[in-house]
Amino acid sequence: MTQPTDVYEQLADFLNELPAAFPRTQSGVELRILRRLFTTAEAALAMQLALIAEEAPVIAHRAGLDLQEAQRLLDSLEEKRLIHCFRTSGKAPVYMAQQFVVGFWEGQVNRLDRGLVEDFEEYMPELFIVEEWAKAPQLRTIPVGEAIPVDLLVLPYERAEAIIAGYQKFAVANCICRQEQRVLGHDCGKPEETCLAFDGAAEYYERSGRGRMITREEALAVLAKAERSGLVLQPSNDQKPMAICACCGCCCGVLRSLKNQPNPAALVSTPFVARLDRDTCAGCGECLDRCQMDALTLPDGLAEFNPERCIGCGLCVTTCPTGSLTLVRKPEASQPAVPKDIVSLTIRMARARGKLGLFKVARVAAKSAVDRVAVKVKGN
Repeated sequence: MTQPTDVYEQLADFLNELPAAFPRTQSGVELRILRRLFTTAEAALAMQLALIAEEAPVIAHRAGLDLQEAQRLLDSLEEKRLIHCFRTSGKAPVYMAQQFVVGFWEGQVNRLDRGLVEDFEEYMPELFIVEEWAKAPQLRTIPVGEAIPVDLLVLPYERAEAIIAGYQKFAVANCICRQEQRVLGHDCGKPEETCLAFDGAAEYYERSGRGRMITREEALAVLAKAERSGLVLQPSNDQKPMAICACCGCCCGVLRSLKNQPNPAALVSTPFVARLDRDTCAGCGECLDRCQMDALTLPDGLAEFNPERCIGCGLCVTTCPTGSLTLVRKPEASQPAVPKDIVSLTIRMARARGKLGLFKVARVAAKSAVDRVAVKVKGN
């Protein structure tokens, strides 16, 4: 296969080799997005980063650049939130490649313009690949706390309040999805500052200007605001999530894509499902607006529930005045396996797309080791 000569085409192919998809299109909209975000020099250097965090001299050696120029470009890519940078006190920063979604696209919050948003909206139907998402969802759904019955078995990573209890630092940021829609003139009226990040991710949000630090009590207040506003809680699909999004079905790219499918319940990672008792339903219709997946209708004056559309968020439960809607745990055979951490999730996503065989892992690790040795020898 002939290698593309355009640096943005090369970058697009590079991004599509990462765990999350960056598919090519006939229209070339994905290239327009990259041209808006990366200079040609930044695009060329971004392709030299790996899924192993490395210091600037190693990346400079691989790219064939002097350290000063490589560091300038890395600083620019970090400032534009296009790559991962990890900073630890007393150590040199290390840099790692970042995928598009969930990844550096979300980093563009507070920096959107209409052209960029229009390109993303055009690209989104191509970006959401149902088969790949079903095998390894990047996000999962957890219920709002008030919807969980006291006698229901709930694991710590399935309850937002328990997730927050496990961290010490917190940040809140604007939701890029609702921000996108407001750029386009569509305002659903739901709050914008609702995305939570924890510990190292919280520090990154503050350092990059993406969000602001808040207290634990303020983080819990964000959860309460999300419930009042009818927002679905979506952490990353692992047992130690570093962030929780609060999403609406009218703006969120993931929920909008799921909503367009005939069976959203089969595509989400959630251990819960709602249950309706029509005998006690008063037909008030309160649940209809709360459901972000159109799982509830009112065909004959009483609510009707379609479990194939339920993603287990619990939003319908908290406003049902008669208690006709409850949250239950799915049968054991339907319980999703949740990866233990973000590394395990990343590996699962890559394998689901056929992008992470053992040979590739060994090749990337070996290349990184060789470059580190070369830099060390050169330094001596």
